[in-house]
Amino acid sequence: MKNRPPRKFVVLLVVQLVLAACSATAHSPAPGVWPEPKPANWPAPAAMVRSVPNFQAPSAPHCARAVSTHEVPGWSAEQPASRRESRDRLAKSAPADAVRAEPLAMAPAPAMRAEAGALADAARGPSAPSMFPGLKPHSAPSHQAQQVPSQVPVTAGVVDDNADFSAFLAFRNRTRVEHRARDIRERYLLEVKDSRGRGVADAEVAVQATSGHAMWARTDAAGRVWLHPNAFDPSRSQHYEVAARKDGRQSSARLTRGQKSAVEVLLDARAAEPRARLDLVFLVDATGSMADEIDKLKASLRSISAEVSRLPSQPDLCFGLVAYRDKGDAFLLRSHDLTNDLDSFLRGALNPLQAAGGGDYPEAMNEALHETVHNLSWRGDGATRLVVLLADAPPHLDYGGPYYDDDMMAALGKGIKIFTVGASGLDRQGEFIQRQIAQYTGGQFVFLTYAQGHDPASGPGRETVHDVKNYSVDTLDRLIVRLVSQELGKLARGG
Repeated sequence: MKNRPPRKFVVLLVVQLVLAACSATAHSPAPGVWPEPKPANWPAPAAMVRSVPNFQAPSAPHCARAVSTHEVPGWSAEQPASRRESRDRLAKSAPADAVRAEPLAMAPAPAMRAEAGALADAARGPSAPSMFPGLKPHSAPSHQAQQVPSQVPVTAGVVDDNADFSAFLAFRNRTRVEHRARDIRERYLLEVKDSRGRGVADAEVAVQATSGHAMWARTDAAGRVWLHPNAFDPSRSQHYEVAARKDGRQSSARLTRGQKSAVEVLLDARAAEPRARLDLVFLVDATGSMADEIDKLKASLRSISAEVSRLPSQPDLCFGLVAYRDKGDAFLLRSHDLTNDLDSFLRGALNPLQAAGGGDYPEAMNEALHETVHNLSWRGDGATRLVVLLADAPPHLDYGGPYYDDDMMAALGKGIKIFTVGASGLDRQGEFIQRQIAQYTGGQFVFLTYAQGHDPASGPGRETVHDVKNYSVDTLDRLIVRLVSQELGKLARGG
């Protein structure tokens, strides 16, 4: 008969395993993330099916560090060298627009949902245009491959799906693609204000149902955040306790389903510092078809930085980069932590980045988003944290996790707002997922525009193949600066 461990040890082990399985949006935060003791009327949160690592609040005191690199290889040690060499030769020899094959039909993983039984390919719209003139889109007719002078400006449109929420819901209802389902149809606005009625930026927020399910968020620069109860609470509770804290002060309010007014929490916190702190991370698909996009980012980042630095708040800037490809490529992801040394960042991180690889259409966006949210040194209280996600393909939903929906929820908990940019060849599934991520985190969806939407050789203009209406258009560089400026302009200053 085998020796058995003591019963107390078994019970303790089971408890530890249950706690480890709790979601970042549905578990008690690690010590230091939320103050103890919790309000007496809050029961212990219930365990959720989906799990991500324990989420920690952003806490880095500064970004005055040398450029550092973390890389996850795309090849495992078990894969034969001959196969790696064959893949590398294919990536180098194939033209940029031919590196990716059409996505293969596959059975969805258990955690995925196919809307109304329709296949993603059936819902995919016409091939989206190239991000920049001269790059031929996937499967584009040969007449679209004509070259356009590189100095031609790149125009882009932007939509705010939170500002026109009914249009976004209509888009979701008519778009039948594979994605990670999170129910955001019911939402409530939370506003955290100080005694003078000014928005309190970067206040920590905890929302807990009577059932115990919970979520975490941080207010944006205007002191606001959208709450979506059905995204984290399968019990569909009728009432929620909402608490906010900052600068050692805490206050609370109640959310009742169906209420029309915003949830308002009064919190006597300090106003923002005179000089804003901005953490700006570029999350970039670095597969073969993204060559022009990466070249444009290299050429424009210094001017973007200069323009942002001249904003009235003269922000303290930090830059980070997470590049990703896919399994089978030279790297799965390569991340460079936040730094305030722009010259070193350009020399050591951005300029060496080259587009290569990519076999099938989806890429390792899930893994890269997880790295961006959880493993970079985001600065703590009072910082504005933005991600610009630049991609022309959806994530792989068949790798078994991590998954983008878990990490977009963790991003909201850490106060990271994501602006997604749809690049060349982005299909309907990619558009759906990019807009999911941007809407939930409070960001916006950006997309390239042309004089003729289906023909990138037609030059800059207002037309697009994406399912959007009532959008504004500008050059891409100015658009990024404008979005950053709008965020920093919301901050309430002292005085």
